[in-house]
Amino acid sequence: MVHALFSRFDAVTKLALKCDRRSASIGDEALQAISFRCRNLTRLKLRSCRDVTDAGMAAFAKNCKGLKKLSCGSCTFGAKGMNAILDNCAFLEELSVKRLRGITDGAAAEPIGPGLAASSLKTICLKELYNGQCFGPLIIGSKNLRTLKLFRCSGDWDKLFEVIADRVTHMVEIHLERLQVSDVGLSAISNCLDLEILHLVKTPECTNLGLVSVAERCKLLRKLHIDGWKANRMGDDGLIAVAKNCPNLQELVLIGVNPTTSSLEMLASNCQNLERLALCGSDTVGDAEISCIAAKCVALKKLCIKSCPVSDHGMEALANGCPNLVKVKVKKCRGVTCEGADWLRANRGSLAVNLDSGEAEHPDASASDGGAQENGVEFTPVPSQISVPPIASSRAGRSMSFKSRLGLFSGRSFVVCTLRRWSSGSSSSRS
Repeated sequence: MVHALFSRFDAVTKLALKCDRRSASIGDEALQAISFRCRNLTRLKLRSCRDVTDAGMAAFAKNCKGLKKLSCGSCTFGAKGMNAILDNCAFLEELSVKRLRGITDGAAAEPIGPGLAASSLKTICLKELYNGQCFGPLIIGSKNLRTLKLFRCSGDWDKLFEVIADRVTHMVEIHLERLQVSDVGLSAISNCLDLEILHLVKTPECTNLGLVSVAERCKLLRKLHIDGWKANRMGDDGLIAVAKNCPNLQELVLIGVNPTTSSLEMLASNCQNLERLALCGSDTVGDAEISCIAAKCVALKKLCIKSCPVSDHGMEALANGCPNLVKVKVKKCRGVTCEGADWLRANRGSLAVNLDSGEAEHPDASASDGGAQENGVEFTPVPSQISVPPIASSRAGRSMSFKSRLGLFSGRSFVVCTLRRWSSGSSSSRS
């Protein structure tokens, strides 16, 4: 079917090839035929294309040299196929690789990159790779790299970060999740003076010391996400350094981190542009801390509180503070009642208050892929499309996310409050 299909649609520039696990995969012959017909391809996404080998990727790369974006996941080709892309596609700007099974594990792994693409690459994202460090030459050689995302890639990354940060100095966005990296790596990252966005998710070897080194040198920081995994290794000291040195901070997400009024007050006072704040799973964030935020965070527009010891008194403080606040989301805070949320809505009519006191979710507040997103922290607009994920284990998390986006959680809270009123009313009438 490939020949007939792409003879008709030979002007395709964006192509996604996704193979079901239970069906036959597209192979080298079909991929090569596509590359002959669609020489203007700029974006290619490959998912579970198990029969595509290094040879198929090499043939594709020679015919589609204008490729700008490549995303591949759960494929079985290896370093040779990837290097063929990098050597032939000189205009490649974005590379995303997840579970590339053909990469040899251990010391025998063939290095990947840099190739011709290194000069044009702006974004590299690596996920769930047993030997992701074989991409080291590519990262180091990508002088114009702006965004680096590393998720669950094995190995010690500290030494590699020391080389990367010494050669690639203009990165503005770095995401590290479940990575073996310590304060040594963070100290190296602090050489990226243009850094604006930093996500540290479940990196338990990182401490306040590393965060301080980043804060003191990366003064342009706008967005900071930290999932401390309740390790208590990042807290007030690191956040105070951020407050002192990063006045442009607009978004702060803290998960499993225990800040107190000391750091929160300084953040509120020094970071006058702080518009989005999320506090999840913080044992130290109570009514006093929320009152501090209400009194000091003048620019705050969106506030998310999850699994914190906050009560209705904290909600009362928000009624008179944060003049620019437009949305408050409270989730799994047992001290906050429906009546307290209703009172806040009544006193600030323009404020959207989303309360979910349910306890059905898993207590782990962190996300596997998106960090804050699966915690109900959704500060960026989301496209209005619903996809059905093929993996059952992720379906529940994603459906929960879609429900929260559609405002169903707040609706459920409204129903609960209404039922309580009805029941109390009926009982009083009977008496």
